[in-house]
Amino acid sequence: MKTNHTSTHPVTRRTFLKNGAILTAGIAALSPRARAQTNKNGKLQIYHVGTGGSIAPHDRMQLKKHADVVFSGLCDVDSNALAKVSKEHPDAFTCRDFREGFEKHADKFDAVLCCTPDHNHAIVDLYALKANKHVYGQKPLVQQLSEVVAIEDAIKARPTLITQTGNQRMGPVGRQHAVDILRRGLLGKAIEAHVWVGGPPEGKQGYFWYGGLQEPTPAPANIDWTLWLGCALDAPHRPGLISLQWRSSWDYGTGQLGDWCTHLLDVLYFAYDLPSPVAVQCHTHEPSGFYYTRFMKSTLTYAVPAERFANGRFAVTYADQSQAPSRASLGLPAGKWPGTGTLVVCEGGVLFVQPEGGVEVWIGGKPVDFKTIAGQGTVTARNHWHAWVDKILGKPDAFVQTPFSYAAGIAEAGLLCAKASRFPNQELRWDKATLTFPNHAEATKTIVRREYRKGYELPTFT
Repeated sequence: MKTNHTSTHPVTRRTFLKNGAILTAGIAALSPRARAQTNKNGKLQIYHVGTGGSIAPHDRMQLKKHADVVFSGLCDVDSNALAKVSKEHPDAFTCRDFREGFEKHADKFDAVLCCTPDHNHAIVDLYALKANKHVYGQKPLVQQLSEVVAIEDAIKARPTLITQTGNQRMGPVGRQHAVDILRRGLLGKAIEAHVWVGGPPEGKQGYFWYGGLQEPTPAPANIDWTLWLGCALDAPHRPGLISLQWRSSWDYGTGQLGDWCTHLLDVLYFAYDLPSPVAVQCHTHEPSGFYYTRFMKSTLTYAVPAERFANGRFAVTYADQSQAPSRASLGLPAGKWPGTGTLVVCEGGVLFVQPEGGVEVWIGGKPVDFKTIAGQGTVTARNHWHAWVDKILGKPDAFVQTPFSYAAGIAEAGLLCAKASRFPNQELRWDKATLTFPNHAEATKTIVRREYRKGYELPTFT
């Protein structure tokens, strides 16, 4: 399995605020003592960037349960969220601009927990790696296709750092069993895969939003809107955007296909070590605009080796709104699919796994208990968060399931599926080596990268 992971002039607060690129140079110039701060007093010191929202409190709670974890730094653009969590960790330094933590307090933490909105994932993670800090980054790992390569370059430059991505569903044994069966080829060579995720009805507020563009309003007083935008360019605040609607927005989120890809496509990447896709085609009724559109169904094509796949091409169809394949077309008995899941069709059978780990297998069109399939290995439940800490602390049996080396590829696939919705029903041939769609100049120009705000340029690793 894959593994993850100057100037000496001081960086003043004034120059830091004027030019984030100067701070990047300062990070690279951290003293050997600062870079070797790991495990102060036998504890892992964590700097938590993005303390509020839906997932951050859960991540923090799980990590707090580890006896060797201390939260030594806290950062949030929401003053209310920051005040609340600082009461839990009164000894931790606090800041609202994540860059300040690296500029002023880099000697106080060993690792970074990033739980920001998607559009700021890459910059926080890259700052952490540049500063020689281990990092746990929430999914999807990045928000732009170009950021996939930026992350991969960073982990190659920092091979000893331990990375983990928010993919807690791989902790229990269910999905691990699915990976083991497929990886060992116990159902024969893979033919194709179908992946789908459910979603809310139109116009309803929920984890995702399809209610249309709302008029700008002033941001709440407790939010530093400029810092919330981070690396994104200036834009007005809109009601609901900060709390949930950013997940569905083009500029700040990745839509359902991007958001869920780590929890659904992961089985395929762990089982087959998939390469970069060579093409994507999205079918939808209208192009995505400010918010991602609904009823998207994208097909990824991979060039794959014959020893593990039935053909030289492996197609993965990934859809929202529970657009599942026909059971009859797969030779399966009548029934109803769950709203979300991953289905793999092999020459010797069909495997379906739900996000929480329920596994179903059919051989010859008949259901079989997957536990009776011969040749399986042993899988062990693990604490997803604690495994990252234990790996950093050098515990020999610690295993990080979703390091950035895997998560980057999974994010690439999810982003391709989501962003192709700007060009419905058009096949986009993808060349990751050049970060282009050779057959579509407009797609290359508009859906591969973004312009970064001055002072928020991504750190580079050369």
